[in-house]
Amino acid sequence: MCADNVYIRDNDGHYLSKNGKEVVPKEIKIGNNVWIGRDSTVLKGVTIGNNVVIGAKSVVTKDIPSNCIAAGNPAKVIYKVKIIWRR
Repeated sequence: MCADNVYIRDNDGHYLSKNGKEVVPKEIKIGNNVWIGRDSTVLKGVTIGNNVVIGAKSVVTKDIPSNCIAAGNPAKVIYKVKIIWRR
């Protein structure tokens, strides 16, 4: 689930070249039971594991493992915890 104003970007939004080689989009993988907080951004090539909460206004630039809470700019794991979702 995503809150308001979440951006999930698998590319840079414009053409880029690095040492004469085009920089291409990279797949984003988001696991099961993930909550991405308001105004957060997930950048290209990132994998977010299962049972993860991403705090509001976070910028996810690197992989986030399963069973944790991550936040910040850049986002980092702040708690390793088994998240139990209630329905």
